[in-house]
Amino acid sequence: MINTILLLLITILITLFLLLVIKFLPFNLPNKEKLSPYECGFDPSGSARLPFSMKFFLVAILFILFDLEIILLFPLSWALNFQSHLNSTILAILFIIILTAGLIYEWLKGGLEWTEYGN
Repeated sequence: MINTILLLLITILITLFLLLVIKFLPFNLPNKEKLSPYECGFDPSGSARLPFSMKFFLVAILFILFDLEIILLFPLSWALNFQSHLNSTILAILFIIILTAGLIYEWLKGGLEWTEYGN
């Protein structure tokens, strides 16, 4: 119990010390370049608040969805702990089939098209 309290006290003291160092150490003088929305070295040619295409968000969400597939498939057989590897293999194949069906559905609905036809 005393070790836990000591560890908590040390953690709080280190945190407070680092917060004080961050507060007082840097000498920050904001200027036009630091306050600009771009960091590439030239003046922006337009507004930084232009609407962003939803297609980029869609691709990012699809990437995350299918990237999570790999994360879920790797530990599948270990997590289920089946005696037979056939059960784990069948479950993994079923999982891949469901994700492939979702990808085909998204493809047929036109969610993966970058251009809008008929405009």
